[in-house]
This record gives sequence, C-alpha cells and structure tokens, in this order.
Amino acid sequence: MSKRLAPDGLNPRLAAVRPAPIRVAYLFTTFPQPTETFLQREVRAMIGRGLDLRLYSLFGGGGTFAGQPVIKFSLWRLLELLWIIPWVALSLLKSVSAEQLHPPRSLLAHQLDALGAGFAGVFYPHFRRHPPDLVHAAWSGAPATAAWILHRLNGHRYSTAAHAYDIYEHGGDWWLREKLTEARFIHTSTAMGRATLVERGLDPAKIHVIRRGLENFPPCRPLRPERTHLRLLCIARLVAKKGLDHQLRIYRALADQGVEFEARIVGEGPERGRLEEQISALKLARHVKLPGHLSQQAVWEDLGRADALLHTGVVAATGDRDGLPNVIPEAMIAGVLVLTSPHAATTEAVTDGQTGWVLPVDQPVRWAERLAGLRHPDPAWDRVRLSARAWAEDNYDGTRNAQRLAALFEKALIP
Repeated sequence: MSKRLAPDGLNPRLAAVRPAPIRVAYLFTTFPQPTETFLQREVRAMIGRGLDLRLYSLFGGGGTFAGQPVIKFSLWRLLELLWIIPWVALSLLKSVSAEQLHPPRSLLAHQLDALGAGFAGVFYPHFRRHPPDLVHAAWSGAPATAAWILHRLNGHRYSTAAHAYDIYEHGGDWWLREKLTEARFIHTSTAMGRATLVERGLDPAKIHVIRRGLENFPPCRPLRPERTHLRLLCIARLVAKKGLDHQLRIYRALADQGVEFEARIVGEGPERGRLEEQISALKLARHVKLPGHLSQQAVWEDLGRADALLHTGVVAATGDRDGLPNVIPEAMIAGVLVLTSPHAATTEAVTDGQTGWVLPVDQPVRWAERLAGLRHPDPAWDRVRLSARAWAEDNYDGTRNAQRLAALFEKALIP
C-alpha cells in the first residue's frame, strides 16, 4: 500500500516538522506609494524569500500588491477610540515613564504619532485574534508608534526601519529613542544613519546597515560618443533638502560658459512654483524642464539617455536631509556619471574622482567646469563609471540585501 501524502505532496511526518513561514505584519504609512519603489522591492523580496506578509497601510494606499491584500486603515474607525482610549491610555501609562511624556517637536510629528496610536488602539483586538510572529514598521514615524504600542498592549515582538526623515526632520521623531529601544532590531540604509542612532543612545548591536537594492541589474551602457550637447538629469522630489535652487545656479553658470545642454529635473513637490519662477528669472527655460513625476520605467529611460546625474542635496532648515537617494546607485548601475554635494550619506557611494565627483553646492562655477569637461574625450570618464558600477554591484544587490533582512526577521523570533 502506498504511503498517504499530505495535501502538498509531502510525507505527513515530514510535513509536520516543516517550519511554517514567518508571519510578519508589515506596517506602512502609505502603501503602495509610487515614489517609494524601494519599499515595493523590499516587499516583493520578502515574499520571494517565503515570508507570510500581512500588509497594513495606515493612511491611503490599499488594494493589493504582489498578490497580497493591503489592509487600509479607515480614519472613520478612529471613532471607535471614544470608548477604547481610556483603556489604552491606562495600559500605556503603566509602562511609560514620566520622562517619556514630552511634547512633539512639530505638528506633523504629533499627527503621525497620533495616527500610529490610533491604528494600534483600533487594531489591537485584530492582532490578538490573528497574532503575527513579528510586527515590522517600515518607517520610524506612525508605523513604529503603532508597533511600539501593539508591543505594549499585546506583547508582540517588533522591529523597525529608520530612514533619514525619521532621524533628522526637526531633530528626529519626538519618540524615536523610546520606540526604537524595545525593537528587536533596527535597520537603516546608511552608515550615517546608524552612527546618529548610536550617538542618541541606542544599542549599536541592534542597528544594522542594510542598503536597498535592485532585483535585476540592467547592462551598463557606454557613454554617448558625441556629447557636444550635454544631457543632464536630476531625479528628486521638489523639496528644500534637494537644494534645487543651487542646481539652477549651476545651470546658469554652465550656460554662461557657452555650453549647449538640456537638463531635466524629474519629480514633484511643494517647491515647483518657486523653481518655475527661478527658471524664468535665470533665463533657463530653453535649457531646463520640469516634467513632473514619472513612472519607474520612464525614469530608467531617462537614465538611459543621460550623460550625468546631478544631486545637490543640502540640510534643510528643519534639519531634514537625504540619506543615500536610490537614484544615485541606480545611475551608477546604468553607467551615468554622478556629481553630488557632500551632504548626508551620498559620499558613502560617491568618492570624489573614483566613483563620481563631490562638489560644494555654493560653488556653481566648479560644477559647471566639471560638466563642461564631459564634452571632451577622457579615459577618466570610463574609469569612474566602471568603478561606480562595481560599487553598486557590491552594495546594491537586492537579492543579497533581502537575504540579510530576512535573516534578521528569523533572528528576531529567538526568545
């Protein structure tokens, strides 16, 4: 008589001992978000690694992603808190010290933490009925607030990512240290972010630098042989920390040197109107275009046409700054020469004269001179491009980085 098989075709004895997939509740502020392709890649990679993901979007988003439902938090459900709040507040006050009850540094920080607390207050019964092995916050704002409170209410293990906005805007999220202290692990994409968290008193053993990455690397295309008319590209949200006013002054200096060029600043944001006025004032309308937000495919097409990518990031008045924008390693992968400012973590990828060029944003003539030089043949261009591609292959491999994150999820379950 043949052996009876389990429904998936395995011997039932083997099926009984096979470990079940790790159940991870992934909390996002908004998911899917078109401008946050790095998180979409991360989710696909975790699903590919066999994790059982439950996706939650605290504000907006929803629908399905990679075949998985995205549970959208309806703000109408906050009405339930009218009778939940007293119990939740009492439970939290028992475990939160007086020094942790300090005011937020900004209205937005207050709103994000209120959103996370509201989600936790409404969803804690759901998480009790359907307990995950781990709650993971994709951001250290509202999602980490929700994960921290769910941990306090239900005892769920949790982990969190910490991005540049979480760490630096208005001096960092107002409850950042409290929320991250009890996390099983923290992952950040830059050494700069890790160093800042350690300076703020968090356990260095818990903080792991895991860079983002691509699922597949496209071929590294050669430079255009004819570059008398330069094709320049910037891909950035139109916000203060991108230093785009400096970038427009660089383009003015380049035009003053008699260089023919076209520049595309791809992205949307609140600075658009001011930038359009500056383009007009500097008489750059013939050279500079603002095409708005583009699809990821269209961005890759732009990278395929560009000679150089410019990143003119600065530290904004609020303290916000970039970490390592995804577009920099993506440009390096595509074979586009990169020029960047020295602010934030861009210099973790771009070493001056080796994998690109690092220039101060307040010296537009120096940028213009470097860009003007790209019109002429020079063996340095290919040497820099190939070194940049090698850095990206070593550091921006999405499969390898996903393995590291999945390993942290597994380790987080060890008592």
